[in-house]
Amino acid sequence: MKNILTGLILLLCIQMSFSQNASLSGTVTDNNKSPLIGVNLLIKNTKKGTQSNENGVFEITNIENGNYTLVISYIGFKTKEVLVSISDNQKVDLATIILYEGNEVLKEVVLDVNRKNKFSRKTSAYVSKMPLKNIENSQVYNTITNQLLISQSVNTFEDALKNAAGVTKLWSSTGRSGDGAGYYSSRGFAVQPQLVNGVAGITNGFINPSNVERVEVIKGPSGTLFGSSVTSYGGLINIITKKPYSGTGGEITFSGGSYDFAKFNADVNVSANDKLSLRINTGFQQEHSFQDAGLKKSVFIAPSISYKVNNNVTLNFSYEASDNEQTNETFLFLNRYGTLAFDSIDDLGYDTNLSFTSNDVTINNLTQNYRGEVAWKISDQWSSQTLISGGLAESLGYYTYLWNTADYSDPTAIVGTDNFALYAQDTDSKTKTINLQQNFTGTFKLGDLENKLLVGADYLDYNIIDNSSNWGYLHTINIDGDLIYGEPEMNEENLSAALSGLGYLDSDIRQNIFGAYVSDVINILPSLSVMASVRYDRFDYQGDRQTNADDYSEYTESTFSPKFGIVYQPILNELSIFANYQNGFSYVNPEYVTTYDDLGEPTTTLESFDVEQANQFEVGAKTNLFNNKLEATLSYYNITVDNKYYWATQTQDLEINSQGIELEVNANPISNLNIHSGFSYNDSEITDSPSARFLEGNRYGESGAEFTYNFWADYKFFKNFGVGAGFNGQSKYDTMTDYQSVTGSFYIPAYTIFNASLYYETDTFRVSVKGNNLSDETYFSGWSTITPQQTRSLLGTFTYKF
Repeated sequence: MKNILTGLILLLCIQMSFSQNASLSGTVTDNNKSPLIGVNLLIKNTKKGTQSNENGVFEITNIENGNYTLVISYIGFKTKEVLVSISDNQKVDLATIILYEGNEVLKEVVLDVNRKNKFSRKTSAYVSKMPLKNIENSQVYNTITNQLLISQSVNTFEDALKNAAGVTKLWSSTGRSGDGAGYYSSRGFAVQPQLVNGVAGITNGFINPSNVERVEVIKGPSGTLFGSSVTSYGGLINIITKKPYSGTGGEITFSGGSYDFAKFNADVNVSANDKLSLRINTGFQQEHSFQDAGLKKSVFIAPSISYKVNNNVTLNFSYEASDNEQTNETFLFLNRYGTLAFDSIDDLGYDTNLSFTSNDVTINNLTQNYRGEVAWKISDQWSSQTLISGGLAESLGYYTYLWNTADYSDPTAIVGTDNFALYAQDTDSKTKTINLQQNFTGTFKLGDLENKLLVGADYLDYNIIDNSSNWGYLHTINIDGDLIYGEPEMNEENLSAALSGLGYLDSDIRQNIFGAYVSDVINILPSLSVMASVRYDRFDYQGDRQTNADDYSEYTESTFSPKFGIVYQPILNELSIFANYQNGFSYVNPEYVTTYDDLGEPTTTLESFDVEQANQFEVGAKTNLFNNKLEATLSYYNITVDNKYYWATQTQDLEINSQGIELEVNANPISNLNIHSGFSYNDSEITDSPSARFLEGNRYGESGAEFTYNFWADYKFFKNFGVGAGFNGQSKYDTMTDYQSVTGSFYIPAYTIFNASLYYETDTFRVSVKGNNLSDETYFSGWSTITPQQTRSLLGTFTYKF
């Protein structure tokens, strides 16, 4: 009986193995018959799927007999569905499947189990607003992938941006209207994260990385395709949020750590049927400061929905709302009008445990962003993308800052000491945006030349309503926190009293921008392509309605912005040499300017200014070698701005040159080892300043440090255990370089910060422990300011996946 039972079990196992012996295989290529690496292939309504290898080949095994729909998707290409019927456990060969280029695929499932170089992702439909592989794109950009964020247990947007080559923090978010989510230096110019999913988005206050799929840092003046409202001359920062996908699943994450850090996040995706997918991402995060006072709290919810009307039309909508509360981070503003009494942190003698603030004085930010899209596949060659987006950011509460002053009997004195006067504002402001955008993209041939063409237009309405109080003075303290003059305590009651009777701003400013653009990439040879682009913008400034609705100034300006690029691939799809010319521009709002006659009598008039222009020339090389195991970008850039407006003199005659070298490397040298690293050198100089000759030869103030670098390595061993380690840092720099001839220098010290993590991961959960700033380095950021940064901290995270 025992032998009979054993035989039956053996026969049953054999039968089961044969019953799922069927498979699907094939090769995925683009329209030029070039293999596509990392294409996602998923059998609809199952968990069976894979990715294509370096030759575009794929195979899905152990499939039961039946009728299926194979979904083939790849970022930058139009999703294709193939009907497959399997019987008699056959092995089905689908031969060659061609994907046609199109808009960003929203319903994409990334099967990271088969993606070897996990920190590399260089295909994007956002960077050029058309599908271009990184190696055939003449523009440089860094992608901070979701896998890199997970490996580093990133919980702040600032930490995420430390992975971008050449990007360094100048200011943290202040929470004030218009300040956005902090200032960063890129290629010698200040930039803010103001682009969300390829369109203008408000990011005032804290950005929760739990809803970030990846971050694209696009380098250099990028006004031709994106306009001036979301870009700087150093580039732009595009936040890609998480979107719905076909299938049901999600993650729940709990984190806790030093300084009362606590985080909860729930991310759930549901597909009601083949056409409708819904994703809801929500979370809470809080943390106290490493100093004697300070806190941050944030809660957010981000629902998104995707509805496939038919095989050609898809509707997508996403919304994100966050409510943030924070104390003002320590900003020690250095006096710009008199000689400083110190030139370094050591000379100042600042005890970084002192925050000079109170947990009772906070500022609140409510931020909302929405984005609706109609993606229409007109044909295999043409597609349309219609977008409407908008946002609202509110700032409510007290904003304070400390200004380096002097004589206790006169809080506004400018004689250099180590005293700081505290000024405050009761903020009540709103920033509202509405953005409309229409893009048509096509891939077609004119004779023997293949063209990738983009034709688009956008409209942006930008409105700032500010009913904040005028600025008031509370007290003066020395660097040790001792009271010199004024109210001894910083609290809501004393701040309210200090601001009473000072009046309110009552400001309402609106700016409308209409833009139209066209961009064409022509493949002269399979290995040689050129790009030509141009943009037209018309600015309509309706400035401050402080008196009544009929009394305001209105100005209009127009400008053209060109862009050119060339790419040659000595080794097709593996090595490219590129060069580009890029143009950026900035509309300067009218300002009240006071001039004096020969007798010293002042005359104040409202003056308008020309549109600023910046021009970049860049050359470099990109690699995608050893079956995508070594991806690197090395470039040299040279940016010139020849009509920069300077706020101190209220003149538009500065000339600035910023040049440098950038290197980014993503590597997978051996199995289970992933490396991400970056290095940059920037040389910035004010080359001409007729109205303020003392500025000439100085480094431009927004430039930050000359050298920056970052490195992170992640290695998984014993199948489930892994370790990550790395560092980031920068050289010292003079944060007062714009004012050096008046104030003298003040140097922010160089630093190198070491971090490491240990984790255990399965298909259903991940547990990790992370240590930040392991050497407990004391370091700072600043832009004519001093802000101490986070000391050593530990973080534990548990994620359940379903």
